[in-house]
Amino acid sequence: MTLLGPMAAWWRQQRAKPPILLRYRSSKTFILLTVAIAVFTDIFLYGLIVPVLPFALSERVDVSEDQVQHWVSVLLAVYGAALLAGSPIFGWFADRSQSRRLPLLIGLLALAGSTVMLCVGTTIGALVAGRLLQGFSASIVWTVGLALLVDTVGQAGIGQAMGYVTLSMSLGILVAPLLGGVVYDRGGYYSVFAMAFGLITLDILLRIVLIEKKVAVKWDVKADCEHPSGAGLPPHSGSQSAEVDHQVLSPSTPVIDRSTETRSGHPTAVSARLPPVVTLLRSRRLLAALWGCFAQAALLTSFDSVLPLFVNRVFGWGSTGAGLIFLALVVPSFSAPLVGWLSDRYGPRWLATVGFILGLPFLVLLRLVERDSVSQVVLLSALLALLGLALTLVMPPLMAEVTYVVAAKEKKQPGIFGKQGAYAQAYGLFNTAFAGGTLVGPLWAGFVEAKAGWGTMTWTLGLLCGLSAIPAVLFTGGFITHANPKRAEDRAAQSTVRADGES
Repeated sequence: MTLLGPMAAWWRQQRAKPPILLRYRSSKTFILLTVAIAVFTDIFLYGLIVPVLPFALSERVDVSEDQVQHWVSVLLAVYGAALLAGSPIFGWFADRSQSRRLPLLIGLLALAGSTVMLCVGTTIGALVAGRLLQGFSASIVWTVGLALLVDTVGQAGIGQAMGYVTLSMSLGILVAPLLGGVVYDRGGYYSVFAMAFGLITLDILLRIVLIEKKVAVKWDVKADCEHPSGAGLPPHSGSQSAEVDHQVLSPSTPVIDRSTETRSGHPTAVSARLPPVVTLLRSRRLLAALWGCFAQAALLTSFDSVLPLFVNRVFGWGSTGAGLIFLALVVPSFSAPLVGWLSDRYGPRWLATVGFILGLPFLVLLRLVERDSVSQVVLLSALLALLGLALTLVMPPLMAEVTYVVAAKEKKQPGIFGKQGAYAQAYGLFNTAFAGGTLVGPLWAGFVEAKAGWGTMTWTLGLLCGLSAIPAVLFTGGFITHANPKRAEDRAAQSTVRADGES
């Protein structure tokens, strides 16, 4: 008993000391790197088995040849279904949690468990369960990770930050099928998962080391000053708006509750009682962004279920060739940070709209690839590269648009989402839309291609892409007929928002 007092005092003294390398562990760069690697890990483990699945199903699970396409589509779609179900739940939880790091660690542990199940599973049931758990872990990573990013960089730089996230996602899509196919050919099934466990270990270390900005301010005054204004907390209105840029704002910072009045003084009690998710879903602007995210995800993941089998059937390629062909589709996404910067500077509307319009002809022209020749391989690669560039124009602006919508609603009605804010729930909705796309895309492409052929599949996807340009041009960045701020700095500084333009 006599030792407990000194030990407790020593422990309190240690906790009062700043953590080692606090400035670096809580910096914007390190947090952005950690979130980007978390997203990369999730996408990498999702795509790692894409070129392996058709061969693993027939060799390890003894699925008949005529059922392989069916089960490939199902296993890809199951991931999307779990992501779809988990995102709103974990978004709600994250906005009420005092820490972003803890949910991120929980998600990573779930990801490790799902990888083990996929590694050792030799039945359809085990593979389906592994993909479900993988989808749930991804819903945590995306929802909490993107909310942490908004807390860290604020509105003015969110477009470029989302560009880096999109780049990490694209790198995962690029590297995973490529390495999955090559390593499976050279080293077998278990060698593929050895890479996965190595990446998970790195991810665990980064998430343990990370220190959130709102935690760092306990020891570091500069972290307080560097914290982005308006990130993660409802901004004040009226005379207080000029002070917001110099305050430390986080989802857990208490504020004066002014949610009972609008700028004009009218009561908003009904709006204040609505759950944040319902309030967000009443925004036409957010719905347009969510539809765009759904369409982009569906278009991108649709090739996961059909492209490996298509190149095997037409060109006679194995898993290595099936992995390499994805290079053409995702290499253009290296321009995502530049697209995000352009979105911050000029607004998200026209980038997203042009991306959807450009994608339409490239998708339809894929129907021209139908025989084995060098010219056909070149045509397929060129069309996939142009399609990848078009889709890259879409995602960073729409991901940033989610932040803009939440901030606009807070500007219009301060305190409408309560003290905790609603960024995690907003990105939970984004995740739900993206998950819906990953669910629909593989099923759409797989079943249409199986029933009506490659040509029909490509023009139906082109139709989806073209139609998605309509809500993008009308509502992204605010309704098209209204004067809306284009630059991120203007949006962050704007203290009032026109009702129609925001909703």
